[in-house]
Amino acid sequence: MLLYIIIGILILVLILLIILLFKVKKVNESEIELRIKEMQTDMVKSIGDFKYDFSKVLTNDFQELNDRIEARLNKIDQRVNERLDVNFEKTNKTFDEVLKSLVKINEAQKKLDLLSTDIVDLQTVLTDKKSRGIFGEVNLHQILASCFGEKNDKLYRLQYTLSTGVIADAIVFAPAPLGNICIDSKFPLEHYRSMLEKGITPEERLRREKAFEMDVKKHIDAIGSKYVISGETSEQAILFLPAEAIFAEINAYHTNLIDYAYERRVYIASPTTLMSLLTIIQAILMGMERDKYAGIIHQELNKLGEEFTRYKERWEKLSNHMETVNKDVRDLHITTDKISKRFDSISNVDIKLEVDDK
Repeated sequence: MLLYIIIGILILVLILLIILLFKVKKVNESEIELRIKEMQTDMVKSIGDFKYDFSKVLTNDFQELNDRIEARLNKIDQRVNERLDVNFEKTNKTFDEVLKSLVKINEAQKKLDLLSTDIVDLQTVLTDKKSRGIFGEVNLHQILASCFGEKNDKLYRLQYTLSTGVIADAIVFAPAPLGNICIDSKFPLEHYRSMLEKGITPEERLRREKAFEMDVKKHIDAIGSKYVISGETSEQAILFLPAEAIFAEINAYHTNLIDYAYERRVYIASPTTLMSLLTIIQAILMGMERDKYAGIIHQELNKLGEEFTRYKERWEKLSNHMETVNKDVRDLHITTDKISKRFDSISNVDIKLEVDDK
């Protein structure tokens, strides 16, 4: 389109030149035709050159544009590939993590299955009174061992026989004014379960609550009468409940049992509260040991001070003796010098006498 416009402009200019030639001077038709042909020839040549140059420029521009577009597309393709590689890598990591999580979930599911089996077995064990008693004693032993160490006879003993012949599950040799504290494990599980059973009437629930309270009171009476002995044990004994749920039930809804136990000089403890109590006793014992060793260190420091005083006195005596010896040494040195000088004088006198004789 641009080429045709340029050709039209050139033709118009040619026509104008012809008109001007007619106006400027008169020429014959042959000369005009000749001129026109020459101008046409020149115009065709110019147009051809222009077309060639224009085509060359367009070709170069198109080639340069094509190179730029190709380079840009290559960069875009490279970036896209890099992004895809990064995304694939992230996706692979995500899949790996998902697979690991699935493996962990599978392991956790197996553990839950085993745990549910263990819970069923534990429930089966706890239905028997003797098994519940053994469970409480083992739990008590573990708490004592974790606080005071395994087989620490100076601080506690298991299955301790009192002077009355009664055997306590454990006894803790606490410092005064606490004294020896007896601990007995009780597990009133049957009435507790029946009390919390669903679908019973309020009257039946109240009856079962009273049965549960009577069961706990029997344990309190037994511990208060057997394990509190004047002059041998502490003024209080501990009823250990190995189940936190039963302890929470008593403290939340049966506070009358707490008051009843306090009157019988019995302290009701769960695994958590017993651990806290034993930790306090251990801290008191450690403080007493520290005070004991502090007194011993103070005595030793006093003895060391006395020894240092003796050392100072003896050093002063030795220093005085050394000063006396130094003085004597100086005097001896002076006397030695005098004797040496006297010998020199005597030697000189002898030499003079010999000279005079000659």
